[in-house]
Amino acid sequence: MVSFKASIKSLFPKQQKVRPTRSLGFLHHPQPPRNNLVDSTSTLEAAATAAAAVEPTSDDSIPIEKRFLAYPAVLDINQIREILPHRFPFLLVDRVIEYNPGVSVVAIKNVTINDNFFPGHFPERPIMPGVLMVEAMAQVGGIMMLQPDVGGSKESFFFAGVDKVRFRKPVVAGDTLVMRMNLVKLQKRFGIAKMEGKAYVGGEVVCEGEFLMALGKEE
Repeated sequence: MVSFKASIKSLFPKQQKVRPTRSLGFLHHPQPPRNNLVDSTSTLEAAATAAAAVEPTSDDSIPIEKRFLAYPAVLDINQIREILPHRFPFLLVDRVIEYNPGVSVVAIKNVTINDNFFPGHFPERPIMPGVLMVEAMAQVGGIMMLQPDVGGSKESFFFAGVDKVRFRKPVVAGDTLVMRMNLVKLQKRFGIAKMEGKAYVGGEVVCEGEFLMALGKEE
């Protein structure tokens, strides 16, 4: 005789537990939003890499001169001249390609053999001096410092200090130097700002450091 307990078990057979797989689970769940600064930094690195890539597109029928897009112009050279007090031969910013008020600014300098420092640095191997890369990055930071959204104005600014500067690769004639300056801390009361900067060529970091900027007043 079959017991009552056994008959109940026969009606409800035991099911095996199926453990969920994790290999593809992440594809169905959107990642949580990151802060704008991180997103902007990754966007710049991707854009710089794409703009300077040497690998041609899959369609080889497209001439190479038509495969790459130009950098956008948020501020052109004339607008930059209205903001920065620098002039030849020390204006080292050609175009602003991205500006997030009070957060970051990205600009470029086209390095050419006609730059006045190449005849002496060096005649047989033209390399952009590291101190001028730092100066160019400071000018990019100055574009942000002189904007009203960070308490600036059309006054002068001063490069007050630099720290943890590293030069990763040489920059030569023909390169496009892409410079990002991120605002880390701003003391409006004292007119002082701390920034972090990185410069790229072809998506690779060539220079980086921390910058201290100070606003001055016209006399």
